[in-house]
Amino acid sequence: MKINLTTLGCPKNIVDSEILLGGLKGEDIEIVEDPLEAETIILNTCGFIQGAKEESIDAILQAVELKKRGDCKRVFVTGCLSQRYQAELIKDIPEVDGYYGNRDMVEVLRKLLNRLDLKRDLLGERALTTPTHYAYLKISEGCENPCTFCSIPGIRGKFKSRSIESLVDEAQMLAAKGVQELILIAQDTTIYGMDLYGEKKLVPLLDRLSQNKKFKWIRLLYTYPAHFSEDLIEIIVDRKQVFKYIDMPIQHASDRILKRMARKVTRKDIERIIALLRKGNPDIALRTSLIVGFPGETKEEHREMADFMEDIRFERLGLFTYSREEDTPAYNLPDQLPDHIKRERWAELNDIQTELSFELNRSCVGTVKDVLIDEFDNERNAYIGRTASDCPEIDNSVIIEETKELEIGKFYRVKFTDFSDYDLKGECVP
Repeated sequence: MKINLTTLGCPKNIVDSEILLGGLKGEDIEIVEDPLEAETIILNTCGFIQGAKEESIDAILQAVELKKRGDCKRVFVTGCLSQRYQAELIKDIPEVDGYYGNRDMVEVLRKLLNRLDLKRDLLGERALTTPTHYAYLKISEGCENPCTFCSIPGIRGKFKSRSIESLVDEAQMLAAKGVQELILIAQDTTIYGMDLYGEKKLVPLLDRLSQNKKFKWIRLLYTYPAHFSEDLIEIIVDRKQVFKYIDMPIQHASDRILKRMARKVTRKDIERIIALLRKGNPDIALRTSLIVGFPGETKEEHREMADFMEDIRFERLGLFTYSREEDTPAYNLPDQLPDHIKRERWAELNDIQTELSFELNRSCVGTVKDVLIDEFDNERNAYIGRTASDCPEIDNSVIIEETKELEIGKFYRVKFTDFSDYDLKGECVP
């Protein structure tokens, strides 16, 4: 049986898909990348914001069309969209053979195996879909933060941490497979362990993981500023060899908007965390996310966010227009902004960040840093790598037009020779 599994959305979905693939693999299964070659198509969908929902629905409709034409026999859908809108999807797209949620991937796997008439050990290892030199480690499921714009708690359910021992064991398995870059993910990594141990346990977990010398870089994604603790800052600063990058979505810079978002933090709190991190490790790369056009955002508050970006100068930044999501508190706020205002404000902030990134890249020319090689790009006839400041898939790249062969997944010393808004060019040096 030939199966194609397509993953949409965030790294948490990637891990879910890897769990499914690990359980599906067997002598009677061939996993294929091209849906046109598959007898069975499985779609792991995203349903977080409007654009993601539209992408997932388009993918479902395309798979169903393949089934109608006889190019495949079965279509199954799992993930956030299926969890959030299962009843509506069953009604509107009944051609799909099964819709499943995402709160318990072992249970989803069990149901899929039953429908496919396959017998498997449900405790099999994840089948990595990332290159072997980096992998994601999902340390918890669900979320209970009250952010008024976010639909995730309703999709993913209550916050549920995994045990430290299970995570250390999985990390050791990943290291044995050649993983050198470990990327920790959750809806909120900073509150890890509170439900299981009665107190936050991210620091003890990081202490254990950073003792594994096979990990050159450990990245923390989705850190919630309101839960950033002194001891977390201390270990990040103390282990600067591995903790070179922190993702801390702040969403806004206006105290009034932050309060409306129920972020439980102020601008001063955010600035304090950033100052401590940069003081302890001036080379650390800070990434954040901002939401433009939240209901009631004034021109002055928009300007405040622009000024904040220029003051802080985040090394990496994701910018999103506010997406009005049903079943969230912000959905019913009366002062929703028109789409054209949100787009205009997004464009203004995007121009600011592009200029900041341009200036940062220009300052890198002539310097030398470690670069991890991800792939060889045949179209550009160049190797593509990343610095410690760049997370895979979402951040910048380093382009190396090298005459000699480089090894994928290996670190090289690279001198930067040229730059663009978001990428660097370089050459390997001894």
